[in-house]
Amino acid sequence: MSTVVRLETRGSVAVVCVDKPPVNALGRAVRDGLQQAFEQVRDDDGIRSAVLHCAGRTFVAGADIAEFDSGAFDGQLFHQTLDMIEGLDKPVVAAIHGTALGGGLELALACHSRVAVPDAKVGLPEVTLGLLPGAAGTQRLPRIAGASLGLDMIITGKPISAKRAQEAGIIDQVIKTDLLEGAIAVAENLAAQDAPVRRISEMQVDPATVPASLFDDARATLQRRPTGNPAPERIIQCVEAAVKLPFAEGVPVEARLFRECLNSRESAALRHRFFAEREAAKVPGLPKDVQLRDIRRVGVVGAGTMGGGIAMNFANAGLPVTLVEASQEALDRGLAIVRDNYDTTAAKGRLTESQVEERMALLQGSLDDADLGDCDLVIEAVFENMDIKRQVLARLGKACKPGAIIASNTSTLDVDALAQASGRPADVLGMHFFSPANVMRLLEVVRGAETAPEVLATVMRLARGIGKVPVVSGVCYGFIGNRMLEPYLRETEFLLMEGATPAQVDGAIQSLGLAMGPCRMIDLAGVDVAAKVVQENRKAGGLPDDPAYRAVVQKLMAMGRHGQKTKAGYYRYENRKPVDDPEVMQLCADLAKEHGISRRDDISDQEIIERCLYPLINEGARILEEGISYRPGDIDTVWINGYGFPDWLGGPMFWADTVGVQNVADRLAHYAEHRGDAHAYWDRSALLERMVSQGLRFADWPFSDR
Repeated sequence: MSTVVRLETRGSVAVVCVDKPPVNALGRAVRDGLQQAFEQVRDDDGIRSAVLHCAGRTFVAGADIAEFDSGAFDGQLFHQTLDMIEGLDKPVVAAIHGTALGGGLELALACHSRVAVPDAKVGLPEVTLGLLPGAAGTQRLPRIAGASLGLDMIITGKPISAKRAQEAGIIDQVIKTDLLEGAIAVAENLAAQDAPVRRISEMQVDPATVPASLFDDARATLQRRPTGNPAPERIIQCVEAAVKLPFAEGVPVEARLFRECLNSRESAALRHRFFAEREAAKVPGLPKDVQLRDIRRVGVVGAGTMGGGIAMNFANAGLPVTLVEASQEALDRGLAIVRDNYDTTAAKGRLTESQVEERMALLQGSLDDADLGDCDLVIEAVFENMDIKRQVLARLGKACKPGAIIASNTSTLDVDALAQASGRPADVLGMHFFSPANVMRLLEVVRGAETAPEVLATVMRLARGIGKVPVVSGVCYGFIGNRMLEPYLRETEFLLMEGATPAQVDGAIQSLGLAMGPCRMIDLAGVDVAAKVVQENRKAGGLPDDPAYRAVVQKLMAMGRHGQKTKAGYYRYENRKPVDDPEVMQLCADLAKEHGISRRDDISDQEIIERCLYPLINEGARILEEGISYRPGDIDTVWINGYGFPDWLGGPMFWADTVGVQNVADRLAHYAEHRGDAHAYWDRSALLERMVSQGLRFADWPFSDR
């Protein structure tokens, strides 16, 4: 018998237990164990019924996704196991706690009855990996839950509660007492009835229950919100098959479409994203037994847009927050914005009024640093200016209690310099939230030269607790994301001075699937904010000796064109809609003349893509080369979650492998030759050169010494 699947008998009931921590994933050992266990159930005449349950914190939470890439997953054999379970004449009851997701729910649907604890959830989230359920989930779920709910669950990937599942017929009974004992009682009762078992595969979807426009409406929604995900259209086809075809004919349709998804580049990219986010949480060299610091109260200095959003993250997680400002007016304004954000969320039905009040009650305003004295973590979120931030860090070094963690929300500045200003650098790191801070998932955690291991480990754990995707960066200008953004914006402005329009640049970039091009992005974030970042970089000596460098954003700020908030930036805004502005075209032409840049009318979309994104990839290679980022996947995680890079392209480093590292290097050399390289804008990183010479991909990281 398998070591991860146990079988014991309780009278005439076989109790089959899956015990494969941490989430009982359906890896090869579990699948083989299930096959063996239910063969024993089938062959033992003393067994009249069976219960399938799981040890640990959850029911089967899905397949072992790594097997999809390794080729170890044998879908046909798993189908045979599910068909064997469903084909038994002895009733099998699935006892669900935690989550039954993906293959876990497909396994439960092959059983004859399903019971669950009240807080259990069930779902088929394969779409988030560019896949569809591949073990007859698209055929069984619509038959038991109806086509409308089945399609919605599969195409959105969102799980539903046990209560909702019971209402839909997916769960037969919610058990509020001991789950296993309750499931055994259900199994014994079903066996005592001596009636034929209920097999979902033998059910038919009643056409009268299927809205006539269900599938057309689903396709129309996809057309309105197109993505590169290969799964949604194929999911619609599968559910159509469940409605129109017998089970035995629908399953091959699902199998064919599943293989199409699995073999697509887009699904490979989405699976890469999944694993990259998991890996990003692992910090090389950090002891596993490091003692974490307790975080019971958080302080935030600065109640502006960022500070208020940061405070909301902790209030949402039930942590009290002390919000400090320099004036009562600024504090009142900041708290009012937070309340408005919560009220807006409540108006959309995502929070109750009582929840709004509970979260606001966790926010305490103050004008005195001394009120930060009982905080375990204090985050400064003041203006992005080195002198100002140094002053704040010096104040916090004195005001915070021993052992408190001090963090800077800087997006570009030297965290080591700020740490030294605090007088206690071991307690200091960067926590770079992305705007809007209460919405964006990414958190760049910047590890300083003297950051204590327990400080880093505590913040990484805390980040996940507030729903963030944390990625560790070393200290450099802009860390991972904004450092790579710099060459992207540099080439955007040179293209504008050479004759491209903002709409042309944005259109080319958005054609790849990015949610927003660079000009629209800067207008949204604030032209003045972007220009001041450039000024701070100049003060730190980080800019090239090129007077044309980022000249456009500087000129726009000087003209008072600060973006959407002033209804004019790279675009003119009419009812929040961006419109190309002749004034900007003339500004760019004047700057080109001033800096000796030739104007032309033959700039193609492909050139825009290559000039903006290939230097960005090259900078990512430098970041790896310098050890600023641990892994290419960390860089991809930053760009997907913080900058809108399409997840179905896998992030810039994964995409570089797709277009070819050799091609990236060749095009960099091409632009160095044809555009000139007086300021080393097109110099290829040493790592990129090595990859080309040795035929390496970013997917091969970490590289050997070959």
